[in-house]
Amino acid sequence: MPAFTLEEILTATEAKALKTDNHDFADVVTDTRKIEQGVLFVALKGERFNGEDFAAESLKKGAAGVIVGKDCSKENLEAAGKEQGTVLQAEDTLAAYQQLAHLHRLRFDLPVVAITGSNGKTTTKDLTAAVLSARGPVQKTQANFNNEIGLPLTLLGIGAEHKAAVVEIGMRGLHQIEALAPIAAPQIGIVTNVGETHMELLGSLENIAKAKAELVEAIPAGGTVILNADNSYVAGMREQAREGVKVLTFGIEQPADVKAEAIRTEGNQTLFMVEFENERHEYVLPMVGRHNVYNSLAAIAAGFALGLTAAEIHEGLLSLEATKMRFECQEVGEWHVVNDAYNASPMSMKAAIETLAELVKEGRKIAVMGDMLELGEVEEEAHRQVGRELAAHSFSAVVTRGRLGALIAEGAKDSGLAEAYCCESHEEAAAKLKEILQPGDTVLFKGSRGMQMEKIIELLR
Repeated sequence: MPAFTLEEILTATEAKALKTDNHDFADVVTDTRKIEQGVLFVALKGERFNGEDFAAESLKKGAAGVIVGKDCSKENLEAAGKEQGTVLQAEDTLAAYQQLAHLHRLRFDLPVVAITGSNGKTTTKDLTAAVLSARGPVQKTQANFNNEIGLPLTLLGIGAEHKAAVVEIGMRGLHQIEALAPIAAPQIGIVTNVGETHMELLGSLENIAKAKAELVEAIPAGGTVILNADNSYVAGMREQAREGVKVLTFGIEQPADVKAEAIRTEGNQTLFMVEFENERHEYVLPMVGRHNVYNSLAAIAAGFALGLTAAEIHEGLLSLEATKMRFECQEVGEWHVVNDAYNASPMSMKAAIETLAELVKEGRKIAVMGDMLELGEVEEEAHRQVGRELAAHSFSAVVTRGRLGALIAEGAKDSGLAEAYCCESHEEAAAKLKEILQPGDTVLFKGSRGMQMEKIIELLR
């Protein structure tokens, strides 16, 4: 647990001390459910919550202190002031939380790898952490806690036992990565790809690339930037690396420093060869799909950048602990279910469809698809294209949920896939599946996080 003194907190956050009953704090929390004796409670504000309403309660529960914002109400200040504990007032409590996380991160002389991209961030994070774990414990972003609150939470979890940290940095607009990256102070930055995710907010692939390139610009001299050579937008970011920053590329099709060849699938594993600095080695990835080969190449490049041997990298890959709902294969009744429902974009939809088509040699392929969100002007055509992909890869049926999902069904029907069904709820989709599924079918579930497509799987059990 990250402990702080009052002096450290005041220096890092420039907060004003209103009451100083305690001078030492055992941990930093933002959730009143995690209050323990001696912690510092940082009262964050959101659209639907205000942590300052619980400042007094946190002290009553045993917190040694609280940080509230400059606009904290008189009532909340007075209530907190009546309780035993230190009360601090910062300009911005979120900024204070991030500043404390940054201070804690700088206590450790360990490499930090930061990852961004339109698709594959979480899997690449898991793979990179697995690779680096060959040298000892690695702190990594849990699930996809990659925003302005999740990043500091990850950094505050760094301990003396960790040999490295791997953090995922997401964004919903320009200048967000620019603001978040310095908090983590990474020595290595990975950009997986640039695709149509967040088109609604950024308007063009060029703007998405500009936003992702903020990570490249954040890596200091002496660090390393790892770029996807097969994605033209990412490959072009080489020019934005600072002087003194090493650039490593990875890919399958274009010339790259870390390039996969002789890719083949055996069961639930993928095997491929990589040549790096005149040495050629085979790697075994405990996942399937060409898109995951790209993710593993980025992780392998990070391993080489940090001086790991090919044998250590191979060992690390095999220890992978992947985030759930990422092409997760399971048996449900008489059906083979592939739960890839964590999130979806045009790029990841295409990858999932291609991967399933490559793997399934016997039995029917069924798709259960939900809306892809935040695509802006391209949303209608992007969904119809997914339907066309399903028809082109010989899926037998598609069941969709959502307004945009219906366009997937429309695109599939227009391309000759006769069995295309549109549903308005999880329950309706599950009922339709029970009606059409046959023993031995393989069923792919995918949609944006907000669609919660995994609920349909539970209804099938």
